[in-house]
Amino acid sequence: MIVDCAQYSGGVRQDAGPLDVETAAERARGGDGFVWLGLHEPSVGELDRVGRAFGLHELALEDASSKHQRPKLEDYDGSYFVVLKTAHYDDEREEVDFGEINLFLGRGYVIAVRHGRASALALARERLERRPDLVAVGPAAAAWAILDKVVDDYEPVTAGIENDILEVEDEVFATRDVDATRRIYFLRREVIEFHRAVQPLIGPLEALEGGLVVELDEQIRRYFRDVADHARRIDEQLQDQRELLTGVLDSNLALITLRQNEVVRVISAWAAIVAVPTFIASVYGMNFEHMPELRSEAGYPLALLVMAVAVAVIYGFFKRIRWL
Repeated sequence: MIVDCAQYSGGVRQDAGPLDVETAAERARGGDGFVWLGLHEPSVGELDRVGRAFGLHELALEDASSKHQRPKLEDYDGSYFVVLKTAHYDDEREEVDFGEINLFLGRGYVIAVRHGRASALALARERLERRPDLVAVGPAAAAWAILDKVVDDYEPVTAGIENDILEVEDEVFATRDVDATRRIYFLRREVIEFHRAVQPLIGPLEALEGGLVVELDEQIRRYFRDVADHARRIDEQLQDQRELLTGVLDSNLALITLRQNEVVRVISAWAAIVAVPTFIASVYGMNFEHMPELRSEAGYPLALLVMAVAVAVIYGFFKRIRWL
């Protein structure tokens, strides 16, 4: 469905309501400003209609309809196809929900195709419309507004993951009876998946920042540089979080092993303590005839005393070496 479609000329929006696809394509070819068309979850038929109207490359349309693409920037004979991954962190489930935005950039048009829980672009459009100086730059300004919105929405995700990492650290080091291995593993998996969405975006942003792919006005290039800096910072934070979670997981496993060793030591100590009186009792339970102690009046209490002393000595030894 069409979310919004408008022509921008002279630094301002020319239409109060959304244009239809054919009218937007005709105005884009007219060379007066540019057209920004926004679509959300379009069908294959709707994408084909847009492709025919704007002359989009069939391979780019195929990628836009298949979804689940990696972030990338592709050149199709002067028009460009950009794939962006959007992210939203569900703190209750501790999972990152991903969406996708496909951008078609060409002379006189910007087409944004949103899939899934993608970042809503209404705020990006409103922000750009408040800057006539940037609108006058052309389609690159709309591309910057979209990229900036997507990258800005990464910040709450990294913050949410960071909070959960701090919580799981407290669980590991402050609580002895909780095994946080499962939570750590799934948090680490979310960080890895999020990193896969962010890291491939660095290359296209640096290409746009340096003007290696598209000739950009110096003014708008500075804004792309700012977006690229934000993306690099988030990428570095995610790498740090991956390493931190790896360390927490190793520490958690080491603490589990340590607790298991403590249990084994306690069991071993008590087994050693019980072994001595058991051995003495088993000797006198053999019922041999020639055992003088059996006829002695002091035999029974002496055997009990020897058992008690042996147990006390061994218990004291294990207590001293902190096995008990």
